[in-house]
Amino acid sequence: MGTLLTQLPALLGVLVGTLGTILATSLADRARWRRSQSVRWDERRLDAYVEYAHALKESHMVALRMTADLRPGSHSHPIDRDDGLVRLAESDARRTIVWENLLLLGDEPTVVAAAGWRDAIWQVERLARGVSEAPSDISGLLIQINDARDGYYRAARRSLGVRGGSVEQSAALRQAMRELPVAGPGS
Repeated sequence: MGTLLTQLPALLGVLVGTLGTILATSLADRARWRRSQSVRWDERRLDAYVEYAHALKESHMVALRMTADLRPGSHSHPIDRDDGLVRLAESDARRTIVWENLLLLGDEPTVVAAAGWRDAIWQVERLARGVSEAPSDISGLLIQINDARDGYYRAARRSLGVRGGSVEQSAALRQAMRELPVAGPGS
């Protein structure tokens, strides 16, 4: 009995050490798994943000080509109305599908900004489809689209933790629009 009592501290030390090792390993594995999951979802979120931006940009570009004649000095290559309507329908279908990924993976500010950008593009799409009348100055619609796009990228970058300063384009695009030649009478 005396030897057991003398060895008890050593046995307790081994037991405490074993339990400590198991606990530390378990906590480290759990933290590694959480980091892995976080990286995986961040990658999926990035993909959803990029896919949605591409889908919106596709719709926007088709609508711009369809409305090129409404914008004096436009650099958009005009497109046949029937071909444009087919392309708009295809891009709408694609945008609708990738919207679901955005809703699933995006954070609230990014989803709200995405909807704002989509709504701004819809205004030009309505012109392209002949659903609405062209305003006297279509550049206001284009400025709204550019501002909304900047808002989307600002929210998406914040959501993903991307640093590096502003990448806003609307001010430069607004300046480029001011420099476009304006068609005068008889042009």
